[in-house]
Amino acid sequence: MPDIKHFDPEAALDTVVRLFWKQGMATTGIQDIVTATGLNRSSLYATFGGKQELYLAALRRYLELRSLPVFRRLAEDDRGLPAVAEFFDGLIEARCAGAYARWGCMVSNAHAGVENGDPEVRAVLDRHHQELRDALYAALVTAEARGQLAPGADPAAAADLLALLAYGVNLRSRAGADARSLHGTVAAALDSIGRPAPGRRGHPGGG
Repeated sequence: MPDIKHFDPEAALDTVVRLFWKQGMATTGIQDIVTATGLNRSSLYATFGGKQELYLAALRRYLELRSLPVFRRLAEDDRGLPAVAEFFDGLIEARCAGAYARWGCMVSNAHAGVENGDPEVRAVLDRHHQELRDALYAALVTAEARGQLAPGADPAAAADLLALLAYGVNLRSRAGADARSLHGTVAAALDSIGRPAPGRRGHPGGG
């Protein structure tokens, strides 16, 4: 077995992220982690602490490396509603195809798991929601300035709605919902807040 001094903690944590992401906190045991990382228990405990501490470290790493970069790109995009549509297109593609298809989102999964009983876990979930909502709000303020929102549409209320929709996409895709149905739901939501282009129907992202 590798000694604690002879392994890369970040690489090991990335393996643990994938394990918890796919299987969830409750059904993942220390032996699963030992097997997946190739490390012995003493190395894991000395570096990360127990299972709860390891899960929290993995959840924070998922947030920092997978969620926040996407939210920042959305917040900084100056296209307005097309950026929002592209965000959802990318979300659905990631959840329904590729290496992590049907895994959902590790953060969304935690909302429905026993792990959310931990205050430190809830703090990560709350940060994820706030960052997501703020990114959507920034994009919708841009959309409003560009005249892309329907009359009376409120960027703040729409951001709350779309944040909840993103969590719904994550959970429904894990349960097996197909990409086409998810795209249809997102298109309907964007149609409800967007100003239709002259002579064109459908959501403004073209996805």
